[in-house]
Amino acid sequence: MRARSDVLEAAILGLLDRSPMHGYELRKRLNLVLGSFRALSYGSLYPCLKGLVASGWITGTESPAAPPHGLSGKRARIVYRLTPDGKERFQQILASSGPAAWEDENFGVRFAFFAQTDPATRLRILEGRRTRLTERLETIRQSFQRTRERMDEYTLELQRHGLEQVEREVRWLDGLIDNERGARRSRPTGSGHPADADPAGDATRPGTEK
Repeated sequence: MRARSDVLEAAILGLLDRSPMHGYELRKRLNLVLGSFRALSYGSLYPCLKGLVASGWITGTESPAAPPHGLSGKRARIVYRLTPDGKERFQQILASSGPAAWEDENFGVRFAFFAQTDPATRLRILEGRRTRLTERLETIRQSFQRTRERMDEYTLELQRHGLEQVEREVRWLDGLIDNERGARRSRPTGSGHPADADPAGDATRPGTEK
């Protein structure tokens, strides 16, 4: 439960880093953008918001505008926004690239905010995720080979489906990693970030004609 709460906190901070939102809008964005939160309820969201307010990472102020969803009550009118401490906390999350960032639940949330993540950190997370899935793939294959003769046709098909899902994600990660590495190689010498490129114009950007 603590791990899921940490993921939810990171997702909320990331969405509020883009713009202030009221609770209903936050829930809608989490449900639509972050697939792992499709079943998110107000019972999960509002205690987390309350904790973030208590930590000083967000503030909530009442909005004079009526909520667009037909709900009434004080909660629906509160607009949440990041504090400076909240922005700093979100930057710390974006900079982290350890094993926790590779796990199934965490990875989806971190990937949702890759546009705001440093390129080197993105690459470390993608490579870590690929390593984790490659290990999982080998375990599944070994188990499949050992037990396939004892499985009925439906269990066998379920195992094959799980194997194919992991294989597809590994191929997807391979493409993302190749793109990240290619982007790093194409940056101007001495540049640590695309923003460090010559500001004179598009002529310095990879793939453009001088």
